[in-house]
Amino acid sequence: MTYTFCVPCLLGVEGLVADELKFQRFAGVRAENGRVYFEGPMAEGARACVLLRCGERVLLRLAAFHAFTFDDLFEGVKAIPWQDYLQQDSAFPVTGYCVNSQLHSVPDCQRIIKKAAVDKMKQAYAVGWFPEEGVKYQIRFALMNDEAEIYLDLTGAPLYKRGYRLATQQAPLRETLAASLVKIARYRGQEELIDPFCGSGTIAIEGAMAACRIAPGARRSFEGEAWQFDPADWQGCKEEAMAQEKPGEMMISASDLSADAIVLAQQNAERAGVAGCIRFRRADALGLAYTGRRGVLLTNPPYGHRLLDVEQAREIYDGLGRALQDTPGLKKYIFTADEEFEAFFGHKADKRRKLYNGMLKCQLYMYYKQAMGQGRGRP
Repeated sequence: MTYTFCVPCLLGVEGLVADELKFQRFAGVRAENGRVYFEGPMAEGARACVLLRCGERVLLRLAAFHAFTFDDLFEGVKAIPWQDYLQQDSAFPVTGYCVNSQLHSVPDCQRIIKKAAVDKMKQAYAVGWFPEEGVKYQIRFALMNDEAEIYLDLTGAPLYKRGYRLATQQAPLRETLAASLVKIARYRGQEELIDPFCGSGTIAIEGAMAACRIAPGARRSFEGEAWQFDPADWQGCKEEAMAQEKPGEMMISASDLSADAIVLAQQNAERAGVAGCIRFRRADALGLAYTGRRGVLLTNPPYGHRLLDVEQAREIYDGLGRALQDTPGLKKYIFTADEEFEAFFGHKADKRRKLYNGMLKCQLYMYYKQAMGQGRGRP
């Protein structure tokens, strides 16, 4: 049987997720704002959970319909053949969101969806009560512009929960966002990757995992594995992914001014299985020797929210711009929420790409066309 799956993602990375799916030969791939769809048998949902680096979840779409009223929502949900998915003892909690819709109360929508699913289950199983003590099937809904979509969540803990990052430094990047930055920078392990503000090491680790072809979901569990569908699909996907791994000796240099951050980053890299690929050290990013180095500098320097933090961050941008002058061998990708970054860095980017770190709008400033010379000033 062919199903439709949905991969929610951070705004700005839809194209990357679509590219991932197409590269891995998924069918029917199409992207919309904040989500990407594909089609296939249930095993394809399992494969996507195991392989995707940039998406946030994999959802099985059960229905899509107009929902201008609660009656519309109730009837649309009740029309779903829930007995084809849920067992009599299944747990089926409901969560979701509403955007630009006449039905804007999330708690009310949750209650309506739950009631409709229960009513359909009562008809199918001829019982009046469900203990919900069995396997969990998380129901998710999205109401956007009066269009409702109803899903079951195969993933459980989101895809950015790779399992290697047990603790973090302040304001860490999600693993999926770091993987997206690595993909945009086109790092494949054939040149040096430098992150002078590495924090808990996420960018360096995601770069190493991508270069070594380590599938992010190959060693974690998913809620969909406990569903009534063939569990061999999941194990087969994981084993096939692990068989494709290609350990290598790449040049990844990650540093941070915080000694605690370096210890944490090293521990994270060990759990991810890539500690041998990354050289961690405590260092001041503004004091590193960049001249003569070749490869990709990809980093997320501090940008702060309070006034003093912003002033300090901009001093760092100025110093980094000076340190990176006359480095023709380095392509530079710098990710920050500060819209005045270029002015303090001293160089206009060759290209900018808008991305979101959660709900925070950021820019990836890309310098790759030519060296940054001595001429500095506001763009």
